[in-house]
Amino acid sequence: MNVSNNFKKHIVENVYPGRGIVIGRNDNNSWIVVYWIMGRSANSRNRIFKCKNNIVSTEAADPSLVEDSSLIIYNVMRDANYWIIVSNGSHTDTIYKGLMQGENFFTSLCEEKHEPDAPNYTSRISGGVNRANSDIVLARISKSLLADKSEHYYYRYGHVPPGHGYCVTTYMGDGDPLPAFRGNPFMLPLEGSAKQIANTYWEGLNADNRISLMVRSISEFDLQIINKYQ
Repeated sequence: MNVSNNFKKHIVENVYPGRGIVIGRNDNNSWIVVYWIMGRSANSRNRIFKCKNNIVSTEAADPSLVEDSSLIIYNVMRDANYWIIVSNGSHTDTIYKGLMQGENFFTSLCEEKHEPDAPNYTSRISGGVNRANSDIVLARISKSLLADKSEHYYYRYGHVPPGHGYCVTTYMGDGDPLPAFRGNPFMLPLEGSAKQIANTYWEGLNADNRISLMVRSISEFDLQIINKYQ
C-alpha cells in the first residue's frame, strides 16, 4: 500500500480529477474529511466555499457572473446526528433528510441519478463518517451504458489505519468528454493537522483548475477552507 504513489498519480500528475472526497484518520487519530472542487468553464470556476451554521456550501464568487446555478451551488458538508456527510451536489441534503428520518446512508441515495450534464454525465459522489461506530462510507452514482440509467456503487470501511483515507473523484483525468472515475476508492495520505493536510492537497492539485478545498478535523473541531477566488 503505497499511498505516496497514489497521491502522485491521482492528484499531482492528474490535471483534472474534478471533484474529490477523502475520508479517513490523520496520524493523531482524528477523523478527517476532505473535499475539493475544480473547474474548467467560467461558470464552474466562479465559486467559493463558505461555512455558516456548521454547514459548508458553495457560493458564487461573483453573483453577477452566474450562468447556471443548478449543478454548482449546493451544500457540501453537514452533520446529521452522529454522521458527518459530504457530497458533490444536492444529494448532501438528500442524505441528510434520509438519515434524520431513520434511513441509512445508502438507502437515502436509492432515487439519485448521475448529473444531467451531457456529454460528461458527472458522477454523484458522497461520503460520510459515523462518530458512534467509526464507520466510513463512500458512494458513487455513475452513468450506466443503458440510456439514462445510473449504476450505484457503495463502499463501507470498518477500519482505516492512522494517516490514511479513502478517496473517490468524479473523473480519471482531463478530456472531452471527461472520463468518469472507474474502479474502487483508493487510499491517500492524511498526515498532520487539518491545516497541513489542506496545504498538502491544495499544492498537489493542478494550479490552473483547482477552485476550492475544505478539510475538517472532526475530533479536534478544526475546519480549514482555501478558496482560489476569495
